[in-house]
Amino acid sequence: MIKLLRLKTRSLRVSLTAWYILLLAFTLTLFSGYLYIQLEQSLRTQLDASLQLTSTQTLTNLISSNGHPAFRKTRNSQTITQQLLEAGFAIRLMDQNGKIWDGLGRDLAIPTTLPTHTGFSTLTTSTTTWRVYNQTLPTAYGEGAWLQVAESLEPIYEASEHLLTLMVLGFPLVLMIAALGGLFLADRALRPIERIIHTAQNIDANDFTQRIGYQGSTDEVRRLAKTLDRMLDRLQLAFEHEQRFTADAAHELRTPLTVIKGRIGVTLSRSRTVAEYEQTLQSLEQETDRLIRLTHGLLFLARLDLRQTHPALLQAVDLSHLLTTLVEQIQPLAETQQIQVLAEISPQLLVLGNADYLTNLFLNLIDNALKYTPSGGRVTLKATQNYQGVEVQVQDTGVGIEAKHLPLLFDRFYRVKEDRSRQTGGAGLGLAISHEITRLHYGKLTVQSQVKHGTTFTLFLPQHH
Repeated sequence: MIKLLRLKTRSLRVSLTAWYILLLAFTLTLFSGYLYIQLEQSLRTQLDASLQLTSTQTLTNLISSNGHPAFRKTRNSQTITQQLLEAGFAIRLMDQNGKIWDGLGRDLAIPTTLPTHTGFSTLTTSTTTWRVYNQTLPTAYGEGAWLQVAESLEPIYEASEHLLTLMVLGFPLVLMIAALGGLFLADRALRPIERIIHTAQNIDANDFTQRIGYQGSTDEVRRLAKTLDRMLDRLQLAFEHEQRFTADAAHELRTPLTVIKGRIGVTLSRSRTVAEYEQTLQSLEQETDRLIRLTHGLLFLARLDLRQTHPALLQAVDLSHLLTTLVEQIQPLAETQQIQVLAEISPQLLVLGNADYLTNLFLNLIDNALKYTPSGGRVTLKATQNYQGVEVQVQDTGVGIEAKHLPLLFDRFYRVKEDRSRQTGGAGLGLAISHEITRLHYGKLTVQSQVKHGTTFTLFLPQHH
């Protein structure tokens, strides 16, 4: 498995480097082609400007000799001719019939052609290509007289070919250096990925403590590593929560089963009277009811986790009517416990939800308040509406809850030690179910409590418009 992952990592390095090289080769090709064309055009432009300037200067150095134009002969003529030869220029004077009158430089190498207009032209021989500038002479030298200034294009061709040769020879070297650099950079960039893979391979169901802990530069790899670490934190919390839930569920189920098994064993140990059998059966019925309530609660929570019981379509619920009905139903039980139940319910409180779920939610809260309120105490139910939604408070004057227990109060099977010792009969699922129902209704359930002064549960539900 590790070898396969390493092979895939290597192939990713090679793929990244290959794409990088292809992109670089494409870019260099475009840039080199552009540079080649621009160089050749620039050299041609400079050559044309040089030919035109030489033509202008030559016009100032003409004289009339034997009825036709000629170049002025001076002591520097030989030097000028030599310079023109070295520079590759060819200058000549000709009439309208193509007869050559005079010439300087490499004029004899230029093929004789009769110009048709003033401007540039290109002449080609078997050995050389010439760039020629044709200029008509003033009428003082006769009708149809021409001045031709030419220079070979071979230096431009040689410069272009030299540049092309450098490109062709340099391309492989540049691409090879780029490939090595690309592999190095890809290996350096993907090295943290191997660390992530190694850490992920060491994580199993028995050890969620492994973390990547990448401390490199702030880039995509670091963000990925931090995201995975946060995901592992959530997985560890969920796994620990699931372990606690399983252990607590096993404990809660084992207790009534142990009681049932023990009572049956004691009853069967010897013959009993009818009254004793009835007492045993009543005790077994109580434990069975406890098992039923516990399994129903577990099944309900499991379905909530799977979203199987989430209503497909929420409906408008008259919360005022629902709460009033619940208070009427709970009054007989409260009277037997000598607890006063007060209701302050605003009219026409409408919310979007499921009436059965909301009934379960409020019964859990009210039952919890009655359970921990001593005789002579008071439970108050308030329901009001504000601009944000509907707020319902269930307040009691019971024993209260210590602050350290409040953050865990909605966890499944969580009960404070004092509660377990009093054997109130609950399994620690009521508030967890209430919290899940609240979440499914897009609401918020909070709790405030003070020891010996009572507890207040506050429920917020979005208003139905």
